[in-house]
Amino acid sequence: MSTLTFTEPLPGLAPYTDYTLDAVDGAVGLFSLRPATAPEVRLFVLDASVYVPHYAPEIAAPCREIGLSSSREARVLVVATPSGDGTTVNLMAPVLVNETTGQSAQAILDGQGWPLREPLGL
Repeated sequence: MSTLTFTEPLPGLAPYTDYTLDAVDGAVGLFSLRPATAPEVRLFVLDASVYVPHYAPEIAAPCREIGLSSSREARVLVVATPSGDGTTVNLMAPVLVNETTGQSAQAILDGQGWPLREPLGL
C-alpha cells in the first residue's frame, strides 16, 4: 500500500486529496485508488507502462508540480473503466506519481489527441 497526496482534488472527487493506492492481488500493474477518508469510493488505475506501453504523452508541467523534472521519473497511471463491452482507459487524463514522496497530480492533456476512452486490449 502507498499513500498518495494530490496537488488538487481529482475531478468529481472534491474535497479528497489524500488516497491509498493498493495493488490488486494477481494482477500486475492493477491498483485500487481510494480516498483515505472515504474507502467506499474506489477507482481502478493501471500502470501505463504495463498496459499501454506505446503511451508517451507530453506532461512536463504537472511533473514539476510534484517535484519531478520529467515524465520519465513519474509512475504514470491511467484510470480504467470496466463495462459489459470491455474495459477502457482514460489516456487524456493520466495520474502522475512521484514514487519517492507520494506527491501526485492528474494531468489534463487537451490538444494532444489522446482519447478519453481507449479500449484496453489485454
